[in-house]
Amino acid sequence: MVSPTVSCMLSPSTIEDQAVALRAARQNLRAIAPIGLAFPEATIDDAYAIQSANTAFWTREGRSIVGAKIGLTAKSVQKQLGVDQPDYGSLFADMAVSDGDTVPLNTLIQPKVEAEIAFVLKRAPRVDRLTTAELLDCVDYALPAIEIVDSRIADWKIGIVDTIADNASSGLFVLGTTPTKLDAIDLRLCGMVMEKNGEPTSFGAGAACLGNPLHALGWLVAKMHAMGRPLAASDVVLAGALGPMVAVAPGDVVEARIEGVGSVRVRFGQE
Repeated sequence: MVSPTVSCMLSPSTIEDQAVALRAARQNLRAIAPIGLAFPEATIDDAYAIQSANTAFWTREGRSIVGAKIGLTAKSVQKQLGVDQPDYGSLFADMAVSDGDTVPLNTLIQPKVEAEIAFVLKRAPRVDRLTTAELLDCVDYALPAIEIVDSRIADWKIGIVDTIADNASSGLFVLGTTPTKLDAIDLRLCGMVMEKNGEPTSFGAGAACLGNPLHALGWLVAKMHAMGRPLAASDVVLAGALGPMVAVAPGDVVEARIEGVGSVRVRFGQE
């Protein structure tokens, strides 16, 4: 069971029931109705309580956490969902896909792809001195990344409660293989183009991610510390989308190129 916080409106049993429903949806590949519609009184704290219940369940089952992903880094998306901050979810080791590999689409429900910058930490950030200098120093290197987002909520009809509860709508992630030190790139100005089957489908830049992906990292460090789950050395952080997400279908090949950071590629198959 999950103990409610002072800002939770749902009972511990309801929180647990919704966590179980999301786990079943993931296992059976059958999306469920929006949680926020069934429980309009649910708060962001309720959503994180549901997410935490599943994170605890999965770690007990042997899944290993290797980092975190940041969502809702675009101001336009925040406005759409009526929030003023990003959200986060856990990255598990079994979510990682090697650069260039094929992902079977029948292991996902309704996947889409986003191009992002990933940070790999060389040490745990110090929350008591969370300056730009501290953030730069705690990062070992950056990598180009494709996040394969997925939703266990039917037809992507998500509100803020739905996406947070659903581990920030996470699916899989693909990291490039060319580490880049942060002093070699301008995180704010680095341009991004993502192609699907050779055709450009998404454009963006580092500034689309809270003005700078480093700002997103700073938010995550503080948020996860407050939640009692601080980041650690060697953790991978997906800093947030640099441009619009794109739906994929069997046979699609997606490649993201980020200026100064490199490229990463993934293919989608039926099985």
